[in-house]
Amino acid sequence: MSLILCDKDQYVEELMILKTIAETLNESNDMKQMLQTTLERLLELTHLETGWIFLVGDKPEYDKMADFNLPPALAREDKKPMRCGDCLCLRMHWAGSLNEPVTIIECERLYNAIEQSWGETGNLTHHATIPLTVQGKRLGLLNVGSPGKEHFSAGELALLQSVAYQIGTAVERTRLSEQKEKQAVDSISRFIVDYYAKASKVTRYLWKINDMNKMYTAIVEQLAQSFDWPSVAMITSDENDDLHLRTFRQNGVTHNLKELVRKGSKKTSKKTGSVHRAYEEQKVVVHEGPVRILPGVQPYMYTAALPLKHHERIFQTYEMVGVLFIGRENPSFSELEIQILEVLAEHISLAIEKICLYYEWQDLLLVEERNRLARDLHDSVNQKLFSLSLLAQGVREQTLHENSDTAEAMSDIGQLAQETLTEMRTLIWQLRPSGEAKGILGSLRDYAEKLGIQLTFLMKEIPELTKQVEGTLYRIGQEALNNVSKHAGTNRAWIRMEKVGPHLYMKISDQGRGFTPSSSEQHHRSLGLTSMKERAAEIQGTLSISSEEGTGTMLTVMVPLWTEKEVVDA
Repeated sequence: MSLILCDKDQYVEELMILKTIAETLNESNDMKQMLQTTLERLLELTHLETGWIFLVGDKPEYDKMADFNLPPALAREDKKPMRCGDCLCLRMHWAGSLNEPVTIIECERLYNAIEQSWGETGNLTHHATIPLTVQGKRLGLLNVGSPGKEHFSAGELALLQSVAYQIGTAVERTRLSEQKEKQAVDSISRFIVDYYAKASKVTRYLWKINDMNKMYTAIVEQLAQSFDWPSVAMITSDENDDLHLRTFRQNGVTHNLKELVRKGSKKTSKKTGSVHRAYEEQKVVVHEGPVRILPGVQPYMYTAALPLKHHERIFQTYEMVGVLFIGRENPSFSELEIQILEVLAEHISLAIEKICLYYEWQDLLLVEERNRLARDLHDSVNQKLFSLSLLAQGVREQTLHENSDTAEAMSDIGQLAQETLTEMRTLIWQLRPSGEAKGILGSLRDYAEKLGIQLTFLMKEIPELTKQVEGTLYRIGQEALNNVSKHAGTNRAWIRMEKVGPHLYMKISDQGRGFTPSSSEQHHRSLGLTSMKERAAEIQGTLSISSEEGTGTMLTVMVPLWTEKEVVDA
């Protein structure tokens, strides 16, 4: 290192060195990379050959953060001599006696390397040690040297100390930055954990509920209380795609109602509010600004509308359930919070769907019990009443000429038995499942049992069907179940029936091996598929089929629902 120049040249060179080091320190926020690059640049600028940097903590803690061109004796075994044990400069640092740059006349690590024959030292015997400090805080040590160099001038040490101040400042800045990042990460982690803990508590509570009205109330109350939100509302959809404000909690008070907030199907709606957009676009919509969004709910600075939807795994469709609305004055909804809210909305959707399935299960139990009772009445009481009527008729015939009083009494008994039989048949008919579609499903269930297919129904509230529609859907269902039995390679199938707007949908699905349009199976199925399409067309309906090899097949029938007046007008 040669800094013996004229004062002006020396001053300019030192400024250039300090400028270059400052620029180098700002190139990276990674501590190790920053110190390694800076050390290499410093050695290049000062024409020194070797150096290393320690960041030092309380005794006996220290880390070698950077090094360059160490002699073999110090680089052996993955630089073990630089990582283990202490030395004079470290002991001086811990003792608080190293406040200025010094020249270490005989480096202890180099001395040990020679004494224990660790390898070549490259004639490196001395080095300069410069403390890394910032505002009096000791951070570490900068060591530099060259083979054969045994002395550092005051000017050289002064320059190295200036560089060390720069390095110390950069180290402290980087540590503070890392600390802030860690605090930010810790804060985000706590936020996520706390949020999910509250969400988990809410969903555990909701899963215990089996009543839909109680569910709506519980959703708004639990969310408002758990997250301290001033306003939470539940908006639900019906079969006509109308949206109703069912319940909301505002400032600690719960309001239960059913007020229309959106009329008509989403295809024709021109509403642009966040609730309407969330429902139509099936995504979270956040709004900033105090705008009244729902009737009776006061404006809030920040609002979020979360779509509630159910994913039908078997039929691979999404069914909108409604919208969850949240209003608060602060803070705004961050991207992270929105992602967590989406998960929360999914759990709430599942809890609502669970109640719907519970209701359907209850309906099926009721239907099965009514069917069982109807069969028992038909097989026992109905048959006995019929036998009693025949017996009374026979006794009357035998006693008609011998005992007119007995014959008349038998006639009365026969008449009473016939009337009772008529009433019993009416009662049995009334015990049959309400709605023609329930009859279809019962018949298809029986047919599936004959084919050895386990059939599962997923059914919404549907209207009564005409005899023609009933018969057509049953024949289509028969053919679809035949295809499952013959071609699907599975013994399970699902049927879903629901009213959507002015149409009735029947979907029959399996998760068998499926087929592709070019496969030979398509040819074998084509006649049955053509027949089903023709049957659907007879009732002004449509039929479509989708299948993919290895994933199963789904058949969809869409039938328009005509009102009695429309049928007469037609």
